[in-house]
Amino acid sequence: MGDNVKKFTMRDEEFTCENCGAKVEMLGYTARDHCPICLYSKHVDIMPGDRQNECHGLLCPTGVEKFKDTYKIIYRCNRCHKPHKNIAAKDDNMDEIIKLTVNL
Repeated sequence: MGDNVKKFTMRDEEFTCENCGAKVEMLGYTARDHCPICLYSKHVDIMPGDRQNECHGLLCPTGVEKFKDTYKIIYRCNRCHKPHKNIAAKDDNMDEIIKLTVNL
């Protein structure tokens, strides 16, 4: 495998969403990486789960794309403006995901 293969560090942690203030519980089946209420995330990883990114900007959801039998949420960081993607979780607010599909 080449160096460009993403390495995944499992980090299923509770956190308080910095966008909406919701207390977010662990996901339980994979790493929790965004708020299931407002879908916002935080730019903390370089490789998934490593917590090595110094940016720490909020990742604003801007769209979705189909991924296998689910979706990936597309983000843009409000600090460094880099794009990012996270796989949707089973308990995500589907109304918010639907709102993001208007650009499909």
